[in-house]
Amino acid sequence: MEWTVWAAVERVAPELVRAMEHRVRVMQRIDAHAPIGRRALAQAMGQSERTLRTELDYLKQLGLVATSSSGVSLTPEGKALLGELEPLVAEIAGRSDLAWRVSALLRIPRVIVVEGDADEDAWVTDRIGQAGSDVLAEVLQDGDIIAVTGGTTVAAVAKAMSAKPLRQRITVVPARGTVGEIVAYQANTIASELAAKLGGSSVLLQISDSLSQKALEQLLDDPYIQERLPIIRQATVVVHGVGDALAMARRRHATEEEIKLLEAREAKAEAFGHYFNARGEVVYAMRTIGLRLDDVARARVVIAVAGGQKKAQAIASVANAYRIDVLVTDEGAARRILQLETPAGKERVEHGSEGWY
Repeated sequence: MEWTVWAAVERVAPELVRAMEHRVRVMQRIDAHAPIGRRALAQAMGQSERTLRTELDYLKQLGLVATSSSGVSLTPEGKALLGELEPLVAEIAGRSDLAWRVSALLRIPRVIVVEGDADEDAWVTDRIGQAGSDVLAEVLQDGDIIAVTGGTTVAAVAKAMSAKPLRQRITVVPARGTVGEIVAYQANTIASELAAKLGGSSVLLQISDSLSQKALEQLLDDPYIQERLPIIRQATVVVHGVGDALAMARRRHATEEEIKLLEAREAKAEAFGHYFNARGEVVYAMRTIGLRLDDVARARVVIAVAGGQKKAQAIASVANAYRIDVLVTDEGAARRILQLETPAGKERVEHGSEGWY
């Protein structure tokens, strides 16, 4: 049986591996919330301030964290080292194998699984956002148009993006109109923040995501829409969340008749204004303006970000509906996905593990 170096270390001195995993978790929390006070960090980690103080003093001696009146932050060296350690810790914890199994099951070329379950710990959403922002920064090319949907997880991607302007001409657009009442999680807000982080520009779409037939016809003739819609539909990179069908319908204030229709048609997921069943078939489509499924198919890279075991069925459904190049999720969703029955086969464009970026 072949063993990696760290697998061998774990057999002989498991306490060393556990210590490394714990310190990486501490650094991840600091990275996600910096600057953060020691008391708040201790509460987030579920341990005493005294125990945490020992860890922070050690990390500070190593030059990996810095303290100020505002709280604790990672040093540039600490941030760089964290990036090197995370893949190693993921492999030791079995998340690399978990990601590979989800990739094979859902036929998604690249799957990244972060620690935890977003349904149980809101901090996990920040980790998904950080991993998603790393992937996005990695795949960007000069002249890209990035389309983003709304939602807490996509907002976490924008929040985590390093505020270092790339020497590229980047445009960020909302994939669809406004959903929900929380401005911070709306696609326009996320597009604006991400564009600022990347040193690019944004094109906004100030309309509702759900429209009547009359409103739809009027808006399609509006010069404001005619100017913006072609840009949105030319998106080369798509970053989107995945919604549970009934939860999203209620967020959109769907009628009782629409809810019953979705239930009768066994809708499991929502994305880009479409509702899908477990097989990835469209069971209901909204009247809306924005990115369409055929636009998504033409994009160079499609990145899905979603976590929590409650999202597992929705993630599996959309993976069976259209091409996804990268999925960033968490252990809760990944383990639940593997418990689901293998999605029924559908005709989809097959993509190899290379060339997606």
